[in-house]
Amino acid sequence: MNALIRFLFRKMWNTRWMTLSTLAGLFVAVAFTTSIPMYADGALKRVVSQSLQDNSEGMPAGSMLIRYQSTDGKTDMESFNNVDQYIREDVRADIGFPVEVSQRSLMLRGSEVSPEDPTKVDASRTRKLTIAAFGGLKEQVELAGGKWFTDASEADGTIQAVMMEEAMFRNDLHVGDVLLYPTSGGSNTTLRVQIVGSFKPADENSDYWYQGLEGLINNLYIAEPVFLNDLTGKMKLPIQIASWYSAYDLREIQTSQLSPLTSKLNRVDIEVYKKLKDTRLELSFASMLSDFRRDSIQLQTMLFTLAAPMIAMVFYFITMNTQQALEKQRSDIAVLRSRGASTRQIFMLFLIEGTLLGIVALLAGPLFGWFMAKSIGSASGFLQFVDRKAIPVGFSTDGVLAGVAAVIVAIAATVIPALLFTRTSIVDYKRQMARGDRKPFWQKWFLDVILLGVAGYGWYLFNERQMVSFKTGMTTDQLNVQPFLFFVPAITIFAAGLFFLRLFPLLLKLFNLMWKRILPVSFYLTLTQLSRSAKSYYPLMILLILTLGLGVYNSSAARTIGLNSEERIMYKYGTDVVVKTVWEGTPEIKTPTQSQGGGSGGGQGGGGGGGNGNRPTPTKFTYNNEPPFELFRSLPGVEHAARVLQTKSSLTVSGKTAGQATIMGIDNVDFARVGWLRKDMYKINPYKYLQWLGDVPEGAFVSSNVAKKFDLKRGDTVQTVIQEQPIEFIILDVIPYWPNLYPDQAPFLIANLDYIYDQAPMTPYDVWLKMDPDAKVPEIIPALQDKGVEIASIKSMRSELSTQSKHPARGGVFGILSLGFLVTIIVSLSGYILFWFFNLSRRVVQIGILRAMGLSRKQLTGMLLLEQVFTAGLSIGLGIGIGKLTSLLFLPFLQTTDNSSNQVPPFRVVFEATDTNRLYIVVAVMMTIGIALLITHIRRLKVHQAVKLGEER
Repeated sequence: MNALIRFLFRKMWNTRWMTLSTLAGLFVAVAFTTSIPMYADGALKRVVSQSLQDNSEGMPAGSMLIRYQSTDGKTDMESFNNVDQYIREDVRADIGFPVEVSQRSLMLRGSEVSPEDPTKVDASRTRKLTIAAFGGLKEQVELAGGKWFTDASEADGTIQAVMMEEAMFRNDLHVGDVLLYPTSGGSNTTLRVQIVGSFKPADENSDYWYQGLEGLINNLYIAEPVFLNDLTGKMKLPIQIASWYSAYDLREIQTSQLSPLTSKLNRVDIEVYKKLKDTRLELSFASMLSDFRRDSIQLQTMLFTLAAPMIAMVFYFITMNTQQALEKQRSDIAVLRSRGASTRQIFMLFLIEGTLLGIVALLAGPLFGWFMAKSIGSASGFLQFVDRKAIPVGFSTDGVLAGVAAVIVAIAATVIPALLFTRTSIVDYKRQMARGDRKPFWQKWFLDVILLGVAGYGWYLFNERQMVSFKTGMTTDQLNVQPFLFFVPAITIFAAGLFFLRLFPLLLKLFNLMWKRILPVSFYLTLTQLSRSAKSYYPLMILLILTLGLGVYNSSAARTIGLNSEERIMYKYGTDVVVKTVWEGTPEIKTPTQSQGGGSGGGQGGGGGGGNGNRPTPTKFTYNNEPPFELFRSLPGVEHAARVLQTKSSLTVSGKTAGQATIMGIDNVDFARVGWLRKDMYKINPYKYLQWLGDVPEGAFVSSNVAKKFDLKRGDTVQTVIQEQPIEFIILDVIPYWPNLYPDQAPFLIANLDYIYDQAPMTPYDVWLKMDPDAKVPEIIPALQDKGVEIASIKSMRSELSTQSKHPARGGVFGILSLGFLVTIIVSLSGYILFWFFNLSRRVVQIGILRAMGLSRKQLTGMLLLEQVFTAGLSIGLGIGIGKLTSLLFLPFLQTTDNSSNQVPPFRVVFEATDTNRLYIVVAVMMTIGIALLITHIRRLKVHQAVKLGEER
């Protein structure tokens, strides 16, 4: 065994570059896989904190209440002590989280008390009080008068008690009063209770008072030892009600603890009833844990599904690197096998090597995974990491298990090929080398065609809305991310890459056949080399196609998700801030007789007759306190302001009603400065529409749905009624959308605000504000209040965008895609460099022979550069092209089933030029490094050392 270990370390040192590259791949795989459970744990903690905050008005989210209530007038004290010890010790230990507050309350049956001395206490009043003992009472209250009770009853049997100050006031009692308390059960005696003090709660909002203070107002509080030793012990009085309440701090809970803790909570109810009849778990946080567990599983599933293509890509990189290393050592394995080494020994050699590298990766990888999880938590968009309160990421059992699984898979990818190689003798190996032009297994079994069929079927299911997947809504009105929209496209990219590689040798042969007579020597040698050994270039080409294709797709997906979700919010608000102010109006009253007299509002006013007699009905308001609009322009942080009127009214076309519509009145110049207008949503530039509106005061735009229904064209007229005044508009054009208006909900009409006010009385309008990028919305509130402007409401687009950006699911999506993109760049760059390093090292003899035959360094360099262009260059082009095509095919399915047909604004797939440029930079760096490797290798090549007897090493 010692000899095997020494041989292993010697082998690892002699192939140290291969060993280090394998270790790097393992390191990335472990870091990536462990970061997802870590982030899910951190996201869960944020959700728990939010739940604790949301539930702060009632009982805390981590509340647990166990209650015993006697039904037969008896209490088995031995059983009671057992259940009390179980709850106070075992249950707390099983739950294992800090207890923020706890309370054990013990109560006798309530009784009607009477004063011992009627001359001191009014005996005519009825007082029903309850003797109780509360654990930890002294720490929660302040003594208001008198003193605290003693822990033992007095020699004459008198029991000292304290009362709440408010209770003493309501019952007309004072410190020093003695009450007689009749009991039932046990000895049926009358207790003598003396009030020795009064108290008031130190904090009325403390969770200690979970019952509410009003429910505790008529209690006589005595010491716990007196209650248990004297009343229930010596006198055998039954406990009427016993309650155990605890509030646990769950902020540090981890996903791995959810399921066991839920089982423990469910078991508590069974155990307490078994130990003491009529004891039940009345309140627990088991249901909340179930919700947390569901959300956690959904989040982890989504993140793992998003990351699966990138993780698979990393494993492929490890496998490719291992295969190259094994190919270089294959002759060594064959020699060892031929010289008597057993299969078991060779297998153990590679297993121990993989295990050692895996242990190193497991020790260092999770640390980097923790950093990656923190980066995911700070992601607000694709490749956008903001400085904000970080998600509380920590190490978890799930993360360790994920890392171990990654190492096992990677070791298997290393050891299994080595095990297959051990069955090959040196003769078999040489025979296989002579037949190196055989097709790879995936071409023999048409795996590429099968995967293309799977991808096509996946597209069909998405197109038919039949793909069942988890959905994680970022907000109620935002996109739902379907994780399978990242898994199926990855298969598509991989399958398309394999299919194009099937055609690669055919293209080389065709090119060689057509041009071999006129090609220079270097060209001919390149094509011959590639056509004869195309199989050896497949791993690199597949890696580049997969990495770059996934990089393009993931970047486009992230940009598409982010932009479309943000634009839906922008369209919903229409501008940065919408301010509604309070307008005071005076109603004008019309009697039925007046209404019948005709006038402008005859239709609405006439409805008041009939059953109402002559009762006056309000028909319109007169507003006379328009807020000073110019004030809004000078508010802090405001760039521009615009008046925007929105009101509901019926449209009339050629004397026929077109139904209820939204009428929006705007100032065209101001609206152009504040409104959110996406140019590709309209047939012509939307600012041209606003210009037309300024040229024609009575002009208006109508929504396309009402125009289609009534065949409206430019120049037609429509009528509406605002404040009982009929107004006629000339149609300037038909438009499909307008900010803040949804044509599928109601038709709309856009007109000049001043023209509306010329025809009808003043109607309250909103103020739309365009804010500076760094301006804060709350700052405008005091500025308006100081000027006497009363605010009805303020809606901020930025607030909703900020809320959306902090959602754990959104952060997870953009974090995974961002890190995946960066890992894609690293893997493609590393894979390319390592491949050419091994490739050139393996071809020393071949290059030396060509040099000795007369090829110049310039010709050799050109020949190898052409190899890079035909292999890496083609793969790079295919990867980027396939990635964009896959994006166009699959990303439109990011629309959910309920909004795909009528999403406003229309969904669009986005390709950000900066992301593509990043990939081009990586490609340029790869090619530069590849050229540098070639030139360096050829310059250092010594023909007399390369051309020699022996193997290529």
